[in-house]
Amino acid sequence: MSDKPSKNKALEALDFVISVLKEHEKDLDRLINKLSKTAVVSDKIEKVEERISTLQTEISNMINRISAFRETPAYPRGPPVIVRLRNWEEFKAMATGAETVSISMKEAERTFQADALKEGRVMTYTGGFPRDEKLLKIWLSKELGVPEEQVFEGVLTIG
Repeated sequence: MSDKPSKNKALEALDFVISVLKEHEKDLDRLINKLSKTAVVSDKIEKVEERISTLQTEISNMINRISAFRETPAYPRGPPVIVRLRNWEEFKAMATGAETVSISMKEAERTFQADALKEGRVMTYTGGFPRDEKLLKIWLSKELGVPEEQVFEGVLTIG
């Protein structure tokens, strides 16, 4: 997720380079038209045209590479992985910094289930819980280093 700002900056830089190159191409076209009137510089015109063609090819290749990079998933594709943990400290260690966390409470049993999505894996923990749902959300948020608005009551499912 942290790659998005750098990707956007890279695309903005690429757009700037492309616009500058297009302006240079227009200037070169005007110069070529003026120079083409003289037979002495025809060899130079051909070299400039070749260079423009090479630049266009390089820009096209760069755009294709950036487009392919943007389409690459943040984590490898494959079957979903669910890690069921029985120890809170292990769950906490694996789920810290998760993309999102869901909780499901079973008040009659005085337990809750927490599911954390991180790097394409879902970590699951079931255990005892505090009396208040809001308190549980705050506690999970602080324990896992996840913004409180990313913790919700419900079930996190992949598939």
